[in-house]
Amino acid sequence: MEQETILILDFGGQYKQLIARRVRECRVYSEILPHTTPIEALRARAPRGIILTGGPNSVYDPASPLCSPELFALGVPVLGICYGAQLMAHVLGGQVAPADTSEYGGTDLCIDRADSPLLADVPPQTTCWMSHTDRIMAVPPGFAVTAHTPDCPVAAMEDGARKLYAVQFHPEVAHTPEGAAMLRRFVREVCGCQGTWQMASFVEEQVKALRAQIGTKRVLLALSGGVDSSVTAALLSRAVGKQLTCVFVDHGLLRKNEGEQVKAIFGPGGGFDLDFVGVDARARFFAALQGVTDPERKRKIIGEQFIHTFEETANGLGEIHFFAQGTIYPDVVESGAGSDGAVIKSHHNVGGLPKGIRFEGIVEPLRMLFKDEVRQLGLELGLPRALVYRQPFPGPGLGVRIVGEVTPEKVCMVQEADAIFQEELQRFGIDTGAGQFFAALTNLRSVGVMGDHRTYEYAVALRAVLTSDYMTATAARLPYDLLDTCMTRIVNTVPGVNRVLYDLTSKPPATIELE
Repeated sequence: MEQETILILDFGGQYKQLIARRVRECRVYSEILPHTTPIEALRARAPRGIILTGGPNSVYDPASPLCSPELFALGVPVLGICYGAQLMAHVLGGQVAPADTSEYGGTDLCIDRADSPLLADVPPQTTCWMSHTDRIMAVPPGFAVTAHTPDCPVAAMEDGARKLYAVQFHPEVAHTPEGAAMLRRFVREVCGCQGTWQMASFVEEQVKALRAQIGTKRVLLALSGGVDSSVTAALLSRAVGKQLTCVFVDHGLLRKNEGEQVKAIFGPGGGFDLDFVGVDARARFFAALQGVTDPERKRKIIGEQFIHTFEETANGLGEIHFFAQGTIYPDVVESGAGSDGAVIKSHHNVGGLPKGIRFEGIVEPLRMLFKDEVRQLGLELGLPRALVYRQPFPGPGLGVRIVGEVTPEKVCMVQEADAIFQEELQRFGIDTGAGQFFAALTNLRSVGVMGDHRTYEYAVALRAVLTSDYMTATAARLPYDLLDTCMTRIVNTVPGVNRVLYDLTSKPPATIELE
């Protein structure tokens, strides 16, 4: 069956990932491309529809990104969002000018044409999320105004005959209650997509593609035990079997029993056809971290030691042809690869190979998937649900959940306290999939009384945050009984700890991790 595709042309919009997510939620494949993608390249992709993102520019500024009028003559539906709406108006003969009043945030939206395919079943008055300083003053020939706000006469417009649609607001964000339904109507009804994008077909397609790329050659993967690398391992195992070598480096900074769990799943007898190499590097890492208290130095030391350990191991494995990575779509988009958006953060695993090892190329089978899709894929491949839905874990491991010097004794304290916290969260029925929940060890030591003895021990901090994007986060309001139970169990059973704190700080001003 031919793959249904919606292409998203990026004009620098901060919500482009959300647009792609909303389309994927309709079970239709979406991909973000630069706005500079040639018309012929777009035509060759045979998309069912095209979406133009928002952006920070003004269309009447000569330096602003534009598009060719040919884009609107491809014969496929086009939806312009925010800047994309203004661009559509500007290119097709309408007028865009600075607004007398800028609109930011929640705004009342009034529907003018209830028969619009995009706005069908939307209440006559609803709320939308605006973020603009320019507005469409006059619509192009053939267009009709379908919605307005008190300060924006053209909040939505369309040319139904040519299937061209535009909205000044952002339907992709949760602050536009009817937005997801609007996008679904565009994808399913206007573009005629049936919604055939599913994980089972993705597995079949990727296995064929991986076999074609790799052939009979060998692949190396650094297996951390996290979701992305584990799903990558499972998919490659299905595609090429023992041509895949997974190197798992135990640096001693993992969660309780995590090393054993990884070995049980991917090691001998674990059910996956691959070559598993486990490296016990705990002594090496603890020696390198001895006496180091600066958070950034600890991060760098852990990263450098990991690279050295991995390279030394890889160089002893014979000839390896490809290097596999668990790169996912947000990594690609946020690094600026393949789009015109700003670089939100740099990623070590986007388009690069480890120094010191020679490979023919790189294998990134998850490159076009979002995190929730990676989890679905993991279940499809037979990975345990507990692994697939495990909470995010920082690359430096417990090294950034211990304030001050990292020692084996401190790691043990954090592992035990965290295990207790996780057990109680599960027992109390707390949904930990909505954020990040963990125990950390502060550098605070204080006097306590245990039995008839005076103690001078460490304080553990419990951290629980709720977040949808990990850019911002708020502290979870956990039940007091849960916190009280955790405190009692931790101080009674974890040697070296006599105090338990709960971190209420949001992000910003804090980060999610303690260091």
